[in-house]
Amino acid sequence: PGRIRKLWKQWYQRRVRGNTVKKILSKDEPSLQNNAGLRTKALIPMRDAVMHLPAQIGDYTDFYSSRNHATNVGIMFRGKENALMPNWLHLPVGYHGRASSVVVDGTPVKRPLGQILPSPTATTPIFAPCKLMDFELEMGFFVGPGNNFGEPIKMENAADNIFGLVLMNDWSARDIQKWEYVPLGPFNAKNFGTTIGAWVVTMDALAPFKLPHKPQEDPSPLPYLQEKDSYQFDINLFVSIQGENMTKPEVVAKSNFKHMYWSPRQQLVHHSVTGCNMRPGDLLGSGTISGTEDDSLGSMLELCWKGTREVKLGDSGEVRKFLKDGDSVHMTGYAQGPGYRVGFGSCAGKVLPANSI
Repeated sequence: PGRIRKLWKQWYQRRVRGNTVKKILSKDEPSLQNNAGLRTKALIPMRDAVMHLPAQIGDYTDFYSSRNHATNVGIMFRGKENALMPNWLHLPVGYHGRASSVVVDGTPVKRPLGQILPSPTATTPIFAPCKLMDFELEMGFFVGPGNNFGEPIKMENAADNIFGLVLMNDWSARDIQKWEYVPLGPFNAKNFGTTIGAWVVTMDALAPFKLPHKPQEDPSPLPYLQEKDSYQFDINLFVSIQGENMTKPEVVAKSNFKHMYWSPRQQLVHHSVTGCNMRPGDLLGSGTISGTEDDSLGSMLELCWKGTREVKLGDSGEVRKFLKDGDSVHMTGYAQGPGYRVGFGSCAGKVLPANSI
């Protein structure tokens, strides 16, 4: 892994320091500007570019690692005294997702069908389209090069196995999830679609945005999960919704990757501690990223507080509790440096009506 990491770093440094592409595209360089034929061969208009998944994803795991989000959901369903489950502060909680339904930015997602309870007092389910369709603001990271079967990844070389970060929307069917999740966790409520951005930002590019180290102390993690330095990053994240009758998307959430309690390194180390072999291209999701303010919550479940309040979509006159058919959800993000930004592109998808029953 260390050798591979060194190659990644060399590639990144040559790309940044060489500035070849930047030089060719600058306003002071005539090579392309004055040669229409060369421009036609070298450049593809953005409107004609078709983006693809940035990796062939073999396995996908999603975590639940924002303390604010986990606390909010716990308060809604179990009360403030039992908001966090006893294990939450001791390990990165996660579940195995479905790699086959991870799709790239711009891919529409159908509202799922499934078993739901028709009313709060019902005890027998019906088969119907999901009524509580939600987004989850997340970031994912790609594994590379990984570990051999039976050989865990240790904290000291975990960073050598994390290639880069990508925007991620883990679409969720809350009513299907509520009925099915006991005792083994999410299943069909999560497997119908997960959208990721087409652009992966390498960890070397994110190094300037690493935050000061804040050790976890109450409680301190077990030794194999302890970090000696920071692996938290200052990345601004935004979610917008555009309904079918709206002229533009309106921001409903502003969060930041710094709100993660468990870091990508800790997630990877815990995932492989049993000897589970991680492979290049495996995708690991952060879990919903929520801040402490009302406008920094990373899901509609939190923004509408389980349906008890409406979420205004800017000045459009429209409100939401959960997503409607035809709604487009747009996620963006960037890390801000002095006079420059490192962006993550777009992670967007439109909710299509459910299949006929």
